[in-house]
Amino acid sequence: MKQRIYIDTSVFGGHFDEEFKEHTIPLFDRIKDGEFLILYSTVTQEELDNAPEKVKELVKSLRADLTEFIETTPEAVDLATEYISEKVVGQTSYADCLHIALASVHQENLKNMKTTEKTFDAVKFMRQQREILSEKLSKMTKEEILEYFKKRNLETAIKPCA
Repeated sequence: MKQRIYIDTSVFGGHFDEEFKEHTIPLFDRIKDGEFLILYSTVTQEELDNAPEKVKELVKSLRADLTEFIETTPEAVDLATEYISEKVVGQTSYADCLHIALASVHQENLKNMKTTEKTFDAVKFMRQQREILSEKLSKMTKEEILEYFKKRNLETAIKPCA
């Protein structure tokens, strides 16, 4: 049985980032070789909407049979909200907490990268997208969040499909 791992958006961006590509390129090579099953979420989809084309192409290059799409569930929304209210994960965004909650609910390893300053910082760009999403989600009820991701899943074309 393949190890299932949840990869958040910054890992996709890290593939093109000078600081992180030393680690992310081998990770994606192992993914493409079929060593892992990648969990891909509605939150990741949303954050990738405004990503650079090369990041979107990386996602699309992943074989569909090596990815598993996971929906944002009421349990994950509740858990993310609890993380924020209890300050479990420190200073972070709601979208970060939702990534962690989705990984937790699906009992997976959460792969994440950190941001540093560079001329083009792919991880920083993806974090900015996450902040935009967090701002949007913070104004929604649980039911609105679930409906939003259900609708966005039908609209987006940025999915593994190779």
